[in-house]
Amino acid sequence: MKKLNVALVGTGFMGKAHSIATAVVPILFGSPVEIERKVVVDIDEELARNASAQYGFTEYATDWREVVSRPDIDIVDICTPNDTHAPIAIAAAKAGKHVICEKPMAMTVADAEAMYAAAKETGVVTMLSYNYRHTPALQMAKRLIDEGRIGKILTFRGYYLQDWGADPSTPLSWRFNKEKAGSGTLGDIGTHVIDAARLLVGEFESVNSIVKTFIPERPLPAGRFFGPAGQASSEKGKVDVDDMAMTMIKFANGVCGTIEVTRNAWGHHNQLGFEIHGSRGSIAFDYQRLNELRVAFADDPQDAFGFRTIYSGPHQPFGDKLWPVAGMGQGYIDIKSIEWYNFLKAIAENKPASPNFADGVQIERIADAILVSGHSGVWENIQQAGR
Repeated sequence: MKKLNVALVGTGFMGKAHSIATAVVPILFGSPVEIERKVVVDIDEELARNASAQYGFTEYATDWREVVSRPDIDIVDICTPNDTHAPIAIAAAKAGKHVICEKPMAMTVADAEAMYAAAKETGVVTMLSYNYRHTPALQMAKRLIDEGRIGKILTFRGYYLQDWGADPSTPLSWRFNKEKAGSGTLGDIGTHVIDAARLLVGEFESVNSIVKTFIPERPLPAGRFFGPAGQASSEKGKVDVDDMAMTMIKFANGVCGTIEVTRNAWGHHNQLGFEIHGSRGSIAFDYQRLNELRVAFADDPQDAFGFRTIYSGPHQPFGDKLWPVAGMGQGYIDIKSIEWYNFLKAIAENKPASPNFADGVQIERIADAILVSGHSGVWENIQQAGR
């Protein structure tokens, strides 16, 4: 197979993380296909030029439209704010490029459906960057569930708690702006939990939610809207997206569940987690301790019964490719590298990646129903895939 050229659109934190991952994949896994970091794109020429040198790209550019139409580009990597995902992805898919896109997939369900339709028409491989699902401990949880180790799933409790938005003096970045972000906490971090719930438990049937905005205004940034946090002016601007969402869930398979997501939880820096209770055991995971999976099985001996910890290592998913000793530890870039490995493997095998744009459409439908329920106060049904 020929070498595939990657075009990265966006030079911020996620662009850096993806660039490190693409550099590391061949070392950790042996890349399924050979890739070259060909061109990095940013509307700011200085940022693009600096990223080209720092991230290891051959070229830089400022016009993504020109780049995605180039015949020498094979993969388009979208790491831009939410409002640009749909136009870039649609143009790339129509040009026959494979697409990996940061979450959330789009601003609206209609945009997500248009992205999926464009990719389906040309048959390109797509992936949504819900990277936490690739965590070895979380994949181990799925293995235990699929093997029936906790019996029939009864309930799911998921959460994603952050505190970076709890301070009212934090400037009004694009993540607090509906025109740029689409939604707030729900789209930013809540969709990660929705993705994990769909992976581990099953499809959502309906939701009943509370959605709140606790901090209605923030200082405007002193510099660029996309500038570093902490640079604030004396002027205030309106926050028009959600700070917090809590929802009850009815899954299509009869399981009941809840999800809580917030950026106002002091002391919780990046705490994505869940507990799943089954008829024969329980599983608990906390990303702030990402190398640990807590399990309790009903058939454990009574004199040693209770939660115990499985440490990520060579016997868990992807462990043989990472570090050879259990408990040695994996990190954020390891997880992004697994994500990219799975994406490239799907391209090499000409198979759907996971999660792909079809999954992304369903996640957007669920997130939209949660927001609608937050206003209506009633149970909202989820349109099912294929309808």
